[in-house]
Parts: sequence; C-alpha cells; structure tokens
Amino acid sequence: MEDLRRALKDGKERLEWFMNTELAIFIIYLIITVSIGVFFFFRSRESGSEKEYFLGGRKMGPWVSALSAGASDMSAWVLMGLPGSIYFYGIGQTWIAIGLALGYTLSWIFEAPRLRRYSIAAKDSITIPQYLTNRFLSSSKAMQAICAVIFLVAYTIYAASSISACGTLFEKVVGIDSHVAMYLAAIVIVAYTFMGGFSAVCWTDFFQGMLMLGALLIAPIFALALINAGDSASAMSQVGGGYWTLFTNWKDVASGLGWGLGYFGMPHIIIRFMSVRSDKDIKKSATIGISWTVLILGFSVAAGIIARMMGERIVVGSASEAETVFIQMVRLIFPAAISGVLLSAILAASMSTADSQLLASASAFASDVYKPILRKGKAEDAEMFWIGRLVVLIIALAALLIATDPNCGTIMGLVGNAWGVFGAAFGPVILLSLFWKRLTFKGAVAGIVCGAAVDILWLAFLGDFGLYEIIPGFVCGLLGALVVSLLDRQPKPEVTAMFDRVASGQER
Repeated sequence: MEDLRRALKDGKERLEWFMNTELAIFIIYLIITVSIGVFFFFRSRESGSEKEYFLGGRKMGPWVSALSAGASDMSAWVLMGLPGSIYFYGIGQTWIAIGLALGYTLSWIFEAPRLRRYSIAAKDSITIPQYLTNRFLSSSKAMQAICAVIFLVAYTIYAASSISACGTLFEKVVGIDSHVAMYLAAIVIVAYTFMGGFSAVCWTDFFQGMLMLGALLIAPIFALALINAGDSASAMSQVGGGYWTLFTNWKDVASGLGWGLGYFGMPHIIIRFMSVRSDKDIKKSATIGISWTVLILGFSVAAGIIARMMGERIVVGSASEAETVFIQMVRLIFPAAISGVLLSAILAASMSTADSQLLASASAFASDVYKPILRKGKAEDAEMFWIGRLVVLIIALAALLIATDPNCGTIMGLVGNAWGVFGAAFGPVILLSLFWKRLTFKGAVAGIVCGAAVDILWLAFLGDFGLYEIIPGFVCGLLGALVVSLLDRQPKPEVTAMFDRVASGQER
C-alpha cells in the first residue's frame, strides 16, 4: 500500500512538473509577442502615418508578407478543427484542404499582382472598402459603410473562434479554466495589435507561421514512427469502411472545394497583397506562400489520420472533443519542454488570425466610417490611431462574449460561418473589379449585399441541406453584380482609363 501511495505521489509530481514546464513556455511565448508590439509602437510614433499603422507603409518583403498572409488565414482550426474533422468524420473532409489549397494558389497567382497595382492606382487605397470605392472614383460613402458593418459582424465571430481555441488549449494542457485563459489570450492579442499595428501583426504572424509549420511537420512524423504496426492495424480494423471513402457525396465534395472561394474575398488575407513592396516581390511571396500553405494543409490532414491510427491512446467522445487530437498526440510523444514549444503553435495559430481580424475591423471603421463620414475627412493621424485602437478593444470584448458562451459551437463551425460571409460578399466583387471593365459602383454594392444576404439566409434556413452556404452566396453575389452593372449606365471614362492602365501594367 505504501508503495502504491508513493507511486501515485511521484506520478502526480511528474504531471505537475510537465504542466508547469508547458505553462512556462507559453508565458515566454506571450511575452515575446507583446514585446514585438511594444517595439513597433515606438517605431510607429516616429513615422506616424495612417498608412504605416494600417498597411505597414507598403514595405513588406516577400517572406514576411507571404507567411503573414498564410498565418493570418490558418487559425487554430488547422491544428484543431481540421485534424479533428478528419479524425472524427473520415478522409472525406480532405476536400476542405484541397479546396483551400486550390483557392489560395489561384488568389496569389491571379488576384495578388493586380490588386496591389490597382490599390495604388485607386488613390493609394489602404483598406478593401477604400479600394472598392476609389476603384470607381466615387464620392459615395455607401460602399465603405456597408463593408464596415459586414467586417464588424463577421470578424467578431471569426475572432471568437481564435479566442475559444486559446481557452481550450490552456484548459486541456495546463488545467487553467478556459474562461480565464480566453481573457488572458485576448489581453495579449489586443496588446500587441493595439500598440504595433500592421507591422507588429505581420512580424508576429511571420514567426507564428514558422512555428505552426514546424509543429505540423514534426508531430505527425514522430507519431507515425512510434506507432506499432500491430496496434495500428487493430485500430484501423475498428474503423468503419466509410472512414476511408474520399468521394462521399457531391455535397461534401462541392462544399469542401467551395472553401477555396473564400480566399478571393477574405479582407485580412488579401490586404497582405496590397502591402507588398513591388511586383517582383509578389512573385516571390506567391512561391513562398503557396508552398507553406500546401505543406500546412497536407500535414494537418495527416495529423488527423495518424491520430486515428493511434487507437485507444487518443481519447475522443464527440466532435468537439475531436478538436483536441493534435494536443493529445503531441503530449503522448514528446517531453514537456518540446511539447510546450509545439503546442505554442496552436497559440500562434489562434493569435495570428485574431490579430489580423481585429486590425482589419479597426481599419475598416476608422478609415472608412469614422474619418470620411463621422469626421468629414478632418481627423488627424493621431486621432485615427486611437479610434482604430478603440475599435480593436471593442471587437475583442464582443468576441470574448461569444467565445465564453457554452452554446457558441465548435471552432470549425465559427470559422466556417465567418469565412462564408466574407467569401460570398467580397470574392465575386473583388474579382470582377480586377478583371471586368464594365463593373459599376452600383453593381459592386449589389454584389456585396446579395452575396452576404444569401449566405446568411442559406445558413439560417437551408443549413440542413448539406451544401456549404458560401457556394450559393458566391453565385448570387456574382449574378447580382453582373446584372446590376449591365442595367446601369457605362462607367465613367476616367474609371475605364484607370482599368486599362492597371491591366496593361503601366501602374506599378
């Protein structure tokens, strides 16, 4: 009996040491990210321009812009949501990864070069709503106001998924109450976004992107090497044959591929295209960004499959619990010092997306509503900085309220809802604005409203049909923009002349 008590005590002490080591690594990581924000806070005080805070002065190099775009996209769902879906539902969920890889590749190749040039030609626009207004040389503020409303609503939901992931991570790994962990994560994210702006967000995203890639490369490979062949065969024999069915039904395939449509209208991602220094750097960024994303998605899928091969060593009872399979895998394989670093990748994924969303929301409100509408263009740079920072704080608080609600849904579900709204509302209009000369301002407004409305209504009333709402939303947004533009009068000569200059490469 005494030996048993001693063994239990030793086991408890080892567990506490393990958890404390991981917690210490998390804290060090959080301190580093806040330090980056402090650095760029003092740097931005010297340069002090609105474009510097919200777009980094268009000075981002290829590595930073590429990994920042990727990291701002690949939130915690790529380390928790996607592996969990693959583990729980089967490899039919792989179509999501395939769709995202195709969409991301096409957006860098076709959308990025022209959007960068066009945003400069369109009065050096620094936000997506500004670009869509200046693209038509319009004095109307309707576009900016509509975009800002969509930004604020969708980004609040999106940021909630990232904050929720931080809570799950801390609760599962170090035993901290998930609500306390969410508050801590929100404070850190707000701190460096609040202080450093776009440059701080991009540089933290760069390091976070490297950490995410390292974690997804290392963990599945080590896990596969340590799996006993007999155990793997036993675990696989208990899995139904449907788990290995890639072509499940047309709705699953279409919905998975439909995720790729989101990239063409995702403001916090395509804003990185506008921040790149030159067209030459765009090509380098595309190569880096596409390679990084394909690797991330491939190993995310592999993590879900390999976790399933580990059998009873991975404990899952529901779809929401399946989102912890990567965490369980890492903690089973590695000692505390290494698992702490690898699990920091989940923290990195959550923060790298939340910070971009908060900044995009802040820039949309400050530059597209507050300055032109509420202040009639009279706001100074210092005033804009503080309004943007106030919006960051408000959105973070709203996201916290959603994340701490026990009925908010899974991480993958929250991401899917926000992703669908953005892709359906902005994807068709952005593409048409870059490649169709006949598009008009009224057509663009109609496309945004139709896309967002159909996406939301489909989710609310036809969600059980099984088709991802971004697909009907995207189609209706495209049709709305086309029909209204053709019924509207021709664009002004100055507008078509600007289009021709950008299309011919004169604007760089």
